[in-house]
Amino acid sequence: MIAVLYLGRILFITSLAALMIAFILEPFVGLLMRIRFPRSLASFVVCAFALAILYMIGLGAYSQLSGVYDDLPKYAESIGNIVDNVQQKIGAMEESTYRMLVPARQRAEDERRRQLEQAAAQAAQAARKGRRVAAPATPPAAVPPLGPGAAIPEVRIHEESSPIADYIYAHLGGVYQSLLMVSFIPFLVYFMLSWRDHINRSFLQFFHGEDRVVAARSVQGIADMVRAFVVGNFMLGLVLAVLSSGFFWLMRVPYPMLVGPLSGFMSLVPYVGLPLAMVPPVLAALPLNRLSIFVLVVITVALLHLIALNLLYPKIVGSRVHLNPLVVTFSLMLWGFLWDAPGLILAIPLTAGLKAVCDNVKDLRPFGKFLGD
Repeated sequence: MIAVLYLGRILFITSLAALMIAFILEPFVGLLMRIRFPRSLASFVVCAFALAILYMIGLGAYSQLSGVYDDLPKYAESIGNIVDNVQQKIGAMEESTYRMLVPARQRAEDERRRQLEQAAAQAAQAARKGRRVAAPATPPAAVPPLGPGAAIPEVRIHEESSPIADYIYAHLGGVYQSLLMVSFIPFLVYFMLSWRDHINRSFLQFFHGEDRVVAARSVQGIADMVRAFVVGNFMLGLVLAVLSSGFFWLMRVPYPMLVGPLSGFMSLVPYVGLPLAMVPPVLAALPLNRLSIFVLVVITVALLHLIALNLLYPKIVGSRVHLNPLVVTFSLMLWGFLWDAPGLILAIPLTAGLKAVCDNVKDLRPFGKFLGD
């Protein structure tokens, strides 16, 4: 099972991503069906509207990134100044520590020894320059003439390849395969929405009697859990993005409309959300070169993260996803090992979906209690 999940990770990730998006968009399809829209037309309208929103978000991000590209020289200069200042401070600390720990007599002897070594090196360099003479040029070796019918030797020139180019070529196939699978997500979402009733009826035909009721409850529990998890995280990330953008705009941080959403949604990453959320605003504030701005940015991001994860997250998401921290940690390790970054994103909904199945199947309820909080 682990080998299948690892080898087919692109297929599974694409299918699960499409399934989660379909769970999110299903209430909007149901809303259009209430006003006499056929399911196929309602699914098409909802998918088209979702793609239009994604296009507008991408267009706004592109306009912000173009400005960042124009300001790259300023960021490079700021980073260089910061590195120089850090090196100077480290050198001053080393000098002060040396003066504090080493006695004055020893420092004088070290300084005298250093001066003698420099004088000896300069004298040796001057002596080498005085003895330097022009070496006679060696004539090139005579090339024997080729006789009649002799084969001409083949000469091939190989250019040295850069490590970056080798890395891109090595992973080009994987990138192409990932982009190909991503292009299937809109079609998968549309067909999952438009054929939802048929898929549910066909799936329940595999079960009989009471098992059919259990299967229906399990599917509904998974759908409710995934919808609550994804929508809850999205709404929480949206709140953090709006608040972060507003605070960054008040602090005059460059590109607040780009940095705020990045910081807000990165803050929701389990365990490493806080340091990840601090990276975009700190990098954006480098041209300002003011310590007070960096301190305010760090304090703002930390406060928003703590409030969101300790007050809002349990009420919005935790009420539907009852997983204990140990299970969450192991699930992040397992799915992160199997599917890398997408595994970290899908780890909690996958484990919570498994718990929803265990809670509705009588023989598996002990496992559900073990996974729960």
